[in-house]
Formats: sequence, structure tokens, C-alpha cells
Amino acid sequence: MPDGGYADTYSPRKVLDDPSFRVLASGEVPAPNANIAAFYNPNHEIHLVEKPRPTPGPGQVLVHVRSTGICGSDVHFWKHGRVGDSMVVTDECGSGHESAGEVIEIGEGVTQWKVGDRVAIEAGVPCSKSSCDHCRVGRYNACPDVVFFSTPPFHGTLTRYHLHPAEWLHRLPDSLSFEEGSLCEPLAVALAGIERAGLRLGDSTLICGAGPIGLVSLLSARAAGAEPIVITDLFQSRLDFAKKLVPGVRTVLVERGLTPKDAAQKIKAAADGPVKVAIECSGVESSVHTAVHAAQFGGKVFIIGVGKNEQVFPFMHLSANEIDVSFQYRYANQYPKAIRLVAGGLIDLKPLRKLFSAFHVAADPSQGAIKVQIQD
Repeated sequence: MPDGGYADTYSPRKVLDDPSFRVLASGEVPAPNANIAAFYNPNHEIHLVEKPRPTPGPGQVLVHVRSTGICGSDVHFWKHGRVGDSMVVTDECGSGHESAGEVIEIGEGVTQWKVGDRVAIEAGVPCSKSSCDHCRVGRYNACPDVVFFSTPPFHGTLTRYHLHPAEWLHRLPDSLSFEEGSLCEPLAVALAGIERAGLRLGDSTLICGAGPIGLVSLLSARAAGAEPIVITDLFQSRLDFAKKLVPGVRTVLVERGLTPKDAAQKIKAAADGPVKVAIECSGVESSVHTAVHAAQFGGKVFIIGVGKNEQVFPFMHLSANEIDVSFQYRYANQYPKAIRLVAGGLIDLKPLRKLFSAFHVAADPSQGAIKVQIQD
């Protein structure tokens, strides 16, 4: 566990060791004002728990969480118990990090917020110390002492009442709903990818995967002026949704068993040639290969998706075609931009506000869910 910054403040043991912490029995209805939360554990169980309602200290704010999206990483922690070797579920752990809500209490010294303010919650809280090189230069997503809610061991924001540092909340304009506020988290991921990929006006662009990150990447690429844009997926229903979201997008269904080279040929036919920028949002090895083979000489393959720990890449094809491959770890300095883009109408998140209420729906793309959200 990190040993600097906010790690002690948000130590998971403070919740797990509290006498009031308990796992609710199946079918049990909690008290109306109980601080309930969704937790998973190393046995791949997911259940509701009741935990203590926190009291804000100096510089802190208590938020009534009103909307939380279910991210693929939440499902991954539940189903597989880990993401890579450093993020491992070893105990009961609270889920959720795509959240927005309402300020209901403020701690000593907090002047920028008042009770009733509507906020989006930035889930990654770095140490913010001047001695931290990453925080000092603004790349705080690399802070070694970051507290990222819902990444083990830290509990998440899929809870009724969440305690948060005042400086890591972002004001929601009245024109944005809580649901749109919670969607600003995956949008921040996409915006970081668009920025780091160097996508420019008129760049031919491929987006691999029409899940939540793929779709917000599609919206972001369109807002950035990419043209043409091709999006791929294994499920026609997701491609149909992408077409409704951005009517000008060109869709390619990747049939199971299709080789990456053959899939790349379908993409190049749809794009009228190789693409300049490929944004890979699934993390699946075959999809990464497809993106590589669809890219032009001197193109860029930018990988946002989370996949298995070790993968094989088409090394010599990359080398002979001077294709750059880059990766992304979370995001930094994107929330204010995300809120401005949505509030200003350049990115419309409203079509993504499909309301479902189960991790099982989020875990099964065949059920048709795009983004699962839970509201209170």
C-alpha cells in the first residue's frame, strides 16, 4: 500500500475493522440512511455491505453519491481478482470510481464548496507533494502514492456517502445531470488518449472496440475533427449504437475466427485506405494486431485497453512501417476539459445514459448494455 499522501486517511482497514462494518444478507433491505456500498472479495463474490458514515476532517468534503458507472475494471476485479500484478484483490474491497454527487457536509478550512453543490468526483487522488516529481510536473497519474478509489486495497465510490479531498472535486454546471457527471470519468480516459495520440483535424482514425471507452473515444475523436472514423466490435448491437451516436462513423463487424490481417483489410476498405491513428480500447491481443496492420506507414497505434499481462506484437511489421505504439495509464488534467466539452455541447453524453442495475449486465456484452449506472 502507498505510504504517502492520503494513504493513511483512506486506509481500507479503517472501514473493515469498524464494528459497524458488515456484509448484508442476501435479500436484506438496508436502513434508508445506512451507508451501503458494493464490495467484491478474493472469492469473486459481490455483495452489499453496510459501513460507517464518515465525518469530514480538515480539507475534506462528504458527498452523497448520486450516480456511479460500472467500469470494465470493476468487473475485472470481481471476476478475476486482479488487473496485472500490482492491483490484486486480497480482502473485501469497495467498487466504483465513476461517480458524481452532492456535497452534504464540509470539513474545516474548506471554502470552495458549500452544502448542496453538485460535483464530479475525480477518483485518483495523488500525494500532491512537492517532493513527488510526477505531481510537481502535472503527470500525477504516475504518482507512486496515489489513492485510486476502487483499485485494491482502496474502497471505491459505489457507496451512498463518500469522503473526498475538497481539491479533487469538480463543479458540475446546472445543465449537466449526475449521470453525465459520472460519465466524465471514462470521458477523461478518452480525452487523455486523444491528446497523447496526437490526433489532429482530418486524421483518418480507427477505434477498436465499441464498449464504453470506445464510444467516448468515438465522441472525442469526432469532436477533435477526425475523418473518416472507423469503429470495430464483435457485437453488431454495439456498432448499431455507435452509428446512432455518431451517424458518420463507419462500422466494421469483426467476426470470430477472422485473422487480424483479414480484419485489417476490412477496416482499410471501410476507411478508404490505412489509418493514421488507431485507438485500441479492448486490450485484446488480436485487436492490437488488427490495429497495427490497419495503420499506415508512420502511423500511430495508441493502446488504452487493459489486457493480459504479457502479449506478442508483430515486431517486424511495426519496425518496417515505422508505426509508433504508445500506452496510457489512467489520466491527468482532463476533468475540467471533459466538463467544459460536455457543458459546451461539443460532446453529448446523454445517449450513453442507459440505466441498468447489475454487475452481471456489465459483464456480459451480449445483453446489450453500453454503460451500466447505479443511482441513489
